Amino acid sequence: MSELNLINLAEVESKEVKWLWKPYLPAGKITILRGNPGEGKTMLALSIIAALTTGAPLFGEDEQREPVCCIYQSAEDGIADTIKPRLEAAGADCSKVRIIDESKSSLSFKDDRIEQAIVQTNAKLLVLDPLQAYLTGVDMHRANEVRPAFHALMGIAERTGCAILLIEHLNKMKGLKAIHRGLGSVDISGAARSVLLLSKPKSDEPEVYLAPVKNNVGEMGQTLVFIAEEGRLFFEGTSSLTADELVDQNDVSDVRPTKVKEVEQMLRNYFSKRESIPSTDAEAFFNSKGYSTRTLKRAKANLGVGSELRDHVWYYTRPKDM
Repeated sequence: MSELNLINLAEVESKEVKWLWKPYLPAGKITILRGNPGEGKTMLALSIIAALTTGAPLFGEDEQREPVCCIYQSAEDGIADTIKPRLEAAGADCSKVRIIDESKSSLSFKDDRIEQAIVQTNAKLLVLDPLQAYLTGVDMHRANEVRPAFHALMGIAERTGCAILLIEHLNKMKGLKAIHRGLGSVDISGAARSVLLLSKPKSDEPEVYLAPVKNNVGEMGQTLVFIAEEGRLFFEGTSSLTADELVDQNDVSDVRPTKVKEVEQMLRNYFSKRESIPSTDAEAFFNSKGYSTRTLKRAKANLGVGSELRDHVWYYTRPKDM
């Protein structure tokens, strides 16, 4: 029989949740990032590592921070030919990135080496990519097997204060809410304090959406929009689309156009009545509406909007076929 120990809440000191990236990535907790293969989950994880190791602001933030160490484990990519080149392309300080050597024995959630590595390096982020590769010996569909494994990993996160990010693929069951689109038992989502969805709704468009699915320790946060270019993600702004809308039929085009398409339509409306607009005025207007200069330039190029210098002022000019 187990010894009974009771915790008196009057003797417990209340603490605020700490964040590595508020309100998406809580420190000392488990976060799941899920999405379809090839839509940018690893790219986002490496971009987060790049910001943390160099002290750069994370997406949507403004303040610099102290550079920190991160640990990145990938069961799918080679260290020398894939992981390091991608980290370098993302702008990471690779001297602050560590990888636990799995050449002799594979890593699992209950492996003592995880906590040892975090403590030794004072790492603030551990990424396991993908989640299922590190649930060794566990049937992901059985709650009674999933819970103990996650309990061990949750303990590591809480003791060390390290944020743990698990990368997960979506299941194939369409028509479900985003919370039920993860692989295996729903207890996997239940164990995480934050669950995020990364979605690239149209394969022929560069927009990538990051939407909160659940958050047990803070506000849900807004859906973020990125542009994927040359192996990197560039923050574009926010969207009102929800995770459930993004997973619905795996196509957001019926819900709302992409930001570039929105800007294209606004430019068409403008040029239906005018021949030109000062470029500084156009950029200021679209920036005030939440569209980045990068998005404006892409929309401008897609429509064939010209540029013309008059009296030392640059203008956007109406295309001949508009």
